[in-house]
Amino acid sequence: MSAFSPPRHEYRYPWSARLLHRLAFATSAAQKGVADLEARLYADRLAAIDTTRPVFVTSLPRAGTTVMLEAINALEGFASHTYRDMPFLLAPMLWNALCRPLRRPDVQFPRAHGDGLTIGYDSPEAFEEVLWRAFWPQHYGADRIIPWSAAERDAGGGFEPFFKVHLKKLVALRAAGAGRYVSKNNVNIARSGQLARLFPDALVLVMFRAPLAQAASLLRTHLAFEAIHARERFSRRYMADIGHFDFGANLRPVDFGGWLGGETPSAARSVDFWLRYWCAAFEHVLASAGPHVALASYEACCARPAAALGHIAERAAIDPAALIAQAERFRPAVAHEDAERAVPASLLARAKAIHEHMLDRAIT
Repeated sequence: MSAFSPPRHEYRYPWSARLLHRLAFATSAAQKGVADLEARLYADRLAAIDTTRPVFVTSLPRAGTTVMLEAINALEGFASHTYRDMPFLLAPMLWNALCRPLRRPDVQFPRAHGDGLTIGYDSPEAFEEVLWRAFWPQHYGADRIIPWSAAERDAGGGFEPFFKVHLKKLVALRAAGAGRYVSKNNVNIARSGQLARLFPDALVLVMFRAPLAQAASLLRTHLAFEAIHARERFSRRYMADIGHFDFGANLRPVDFGGWLGGETPSAARSVDFWLRYWCAAFEHVLASAGPHVALASYEACCARPAAALGHIAERAAIDPAALIAQAERFRPAVAHEDAERAVPASLLARAKAIHEHMLDRAIT
């Protein structure tokens, strides 16, 4: 969060911050224009920065992606978006320079997800989707997100250079110009081929959990955000503006293989909806994952952190000891033992079979 954001709840902005947020997100063209100006102002500094070997952490939500992002971002030489970049996410260098005299010390407070994780102004966060939405509006329908094809180009042709310069800006801002970009973005699970085309040396790290446990967690979080959005109107706008369509009133599932059909929003209040989503998503991953994609079990990271994190570190070209030192972040998730009773046997069998294939191909 920026200097204008209170350390209480990630959506409880004072009126001044809400006004600033509305101004910042009024049009994507305005943010892109400021971003282009920023690129020109810092051109010499950015020209010297290399964006090799970025790491893109992704999955459906509730798979441990936030914990993995925090673990990697804590290592020396990595750079990511943080809450201090809000709300001018596309011009992080100019915005951080402007806010520096008003900067508050970091304060931790609970995430709205109710999962026990805390966040602060310097916490890494999933703000990358703002860039994708600015250049690929045709993928964002009223009730769903359409997956990308590997060779697809944005209509204006400007995304690739814009995205690469943006990564340089974050490295310049947070890694003294000699570092690597890391992000968490759940929608990247639908465009790993695009990321491989843009960054042939990238690692797309797909986290996953046991299907019923993840589906039950998705349902619980969705219902919680429905309640939040009903009582806090700005929270819904905030999440939509930053491209978070995972839960609540803003829900837009990724329509892998057309699985969503004509489902209505009320269907998302059942665990079998989320389990079908889980199946569609990871069938897509298994069918489309190239050599740049690595699968990682969150349960393995919790149960065998030294081995699991060591394997991830090797694939990501990270010092294994440094990543293993972050092992205490990985804690077993809450079990939802009653969820199985609400799921058709055939759907549960499908999910378990996909999970077995995921485990067979996982690096952890």
